[in-house]
Amino acid sequence: MRKILVIGAGQSSSSLIKYLLDKSISENLHITVADMSLELAKKKILNHKNGQAITLNIFDDFDRNNAIKNADIVVSMLPAHLHINVAKDCLKYGKSMVTASYISNEMKALHQDAVHKNIIFMNEIGLDPGVDHMSAMKIIDEIRTKGGKMLLFESFCGGLVAPESDDNLWNYKFTWNPRNVVLAGQGGASKFIQEGTYKYIPYHKLFRRTEILNIDGYGKFEAYANRDSLKYRSVYGLDDILTLYRGTIRRVGYSRAWNIFVQLGMTDDSYTMENSENMSYREFTNSFLAYNPNDSVELKLRHYLKIDQDDIIWEKLLELDLFNSTKKIGLKNATPAQILEKILKDSWTLKENDKDMIVMQHLFGYELNGKKHQIESSMVCLGDNQVYTAMAKTVGLPVAIATLKILNKEITTPGVQIPINKEVYEPILVELEENGIVFKEKEVSYLGYNPEHVIG
Repeated sequence: MRKILVIGAGQSSSSLIKYLLDKSISENLHITVADMSLELAKKKILNHKNGQAITLNIFDDFDRNNAIKNADIVVSMLPAHLHINVAKDCLKYGKSMVTASYISNEMKALHQDAVHKNIIFMNEIGLDPGVDHMSAMKIIDEIRTKGGKMLLFESFCGGLVAPESDDNLWNYKFTWNPRNVVLAGQGGASKFIQEGTYKYIPYHKLFRRTEILNIDGYGKFEAYANRDSLKYRSVYGLDDILTLYRGTIRRVGYSRAWNIFVQLGMTDDSYTMENSENMSYREFTNSFLAYNPNDSVELKLRHYLKIDQDDIIWEKLLELDLFNSTKKIGLKNATPAQILEKILKDSWTLKENDKDMIVMQHLFGYELNGKKHQIESSMVCLGDNQVYTAMAKTVGLPVAIATLKILNKEITTPGVQIPINKEVYEPILVELEENGIVFKEKEVSYLGYNPEHVIG
């Protein structure tokens, strides 16, 4: 049997492992799932006859080498900074590797060695990055093939709660790493291009500069800018494009309310707070407000940030229990961001029967034969349950499909790469459609520089 090693049995690996096990009989596969937790790995195997769960400490050189040496191809679902350990072993034993993570500089440095060994290190083939690359390049290549010139490319993605499970005023629940949500947008100004002009949005203004999107059947959404929209400009061959913007999708009203946390300083991760373990939620909120023995914490916050009592933002803050004097933080030497994450988990953790939802939309503006056109391409994917979530599906399935296609020599170009070439994205997108991850495309009026469309 052909042996596939999957390292990492976290939530995003559920659909990946199921896909490979479902294909294991027809494709003659044996799937080994390796994780620090044997119990977790066993849960993902589901007693399948072609599956095996093993304990693996990624820092144990002997065990890691042995597991990789015995595989025909390796899938790394580890945290991004640990892929390099796996990649070096894969080079040593001549094994191809697939990951969903961004390519690191260390990974890039292995390109020529991978080419020399005639093996593939496929990276960025999850959701975002991954599905976004493939779905975007498909249309960009089609436009170029018919002689069109790209003028505008905007790309948006968000992990949200499904409509039937949307039961809070924020219209949001955690579907991915909560810490990343709390720290979103930090580390420098967001950068993009609009009508040929470089634009920058500083962090303290980020959540007040949003763009409205419409997704057929699901209504209105908003998007705030990613930190670096220009990261893939050259990779996509869009060096001369006039407008290039990438953003994160939320339901309308989320960003305006989130901006309250930013203005208060609750998203700061640069210092720890004294006696945080014994601090109440109310004391945490009050610590960011001026001292006034005569006014309540509620009144001080409303006055400070000019929030009317009948404003929906005020209702959203109340819903999070920010003024509760009995709930304790319980985190020692915690940063404001860590404390905010703890508070939000109380309200935004998916319940047992909740479902999540992935929303992605691309806008392509181009000129052909002197006329300007625009294509809107949208995808919505709903989760099945708490194990086979939309996030697990959209991250795991492209990883699994790519793994099998590399193993079957349907994808053959060696080296360190991302899925932007037709050889890679075309067959994977076809199979993703068969599994319910479908992009719907339609021609819309070309927007370009339109006052209602301006982001910044």
